[in-house]
Amino acid sequence: MPRASHAVEIDGPSIRTARLHLTPWTTADAEAALSIFGDGEVARWLAPAMDRVPDLAAMRRLLDGWAPAAEPPVGRWKVAERAGGRVVGAVSLLPLPPDDIDLEVGVQIARDRWGRGYAGEAGDAVAHYAFEAGVDEIFAVARPANRRGAAAARRMGMDWVGQTGKYYGTRLDVFRLRRYDLDVPGGLAPPGEPTET
Repeated sequence: MPRASHAVEIDGPSIRTARLHLTPWTTADAEAALSIFGDGEVARWLAPAMDRVPDLAAMRRLLDGWAPAAEPPVGRWKVAERAGGRVVGAVSLLPLPPDDIDLEVGVQIARDRWGRGYAGEAGDAVAHYAFEAGVDEIFAVARPANRRGAAAARRMGMDWVGQTGKYYGTRLDVFRLRRYDLDVPGGLAPPGEPTET
């Protein structure tokens, strides 16, 4: 039976919000996935964790590797609009290297859907999923120049906790959300960034 929390409905690996439906990726989603992971403007913020996917065959291979998902709450989901079903993005909850202890929420939204708040909404949905599964805190990391990524993390209620070179071998802003802060509006911004979200 689906469970609801603050407009987030969780039914196994399927997660619904007011506007979005998150479900695990399948190989049949390769074209939709390539429209996101093959777009240089979207993929440029993924490196070094992942490079832009060059073609449909490479996307299928990648999706095949994602299919045998790890134990929940770890996972990768496609993000589709509930109205019409169009795939508009991707969201993941994965262990952060190098220690694979901390869990990272990563969100990618199709360029023609930027500015609609989908990244924050999808990330918030996965946060609900993670905390319902017993996770105490989750993280998001973004390159300091990635203002959209920072804004999405703050819309999820995450607080900026500093910069580190620990993850992915590059300097990143780190945002954290604790279970007890879920659904508390606004998060701390990096210095020099506006706090309004």
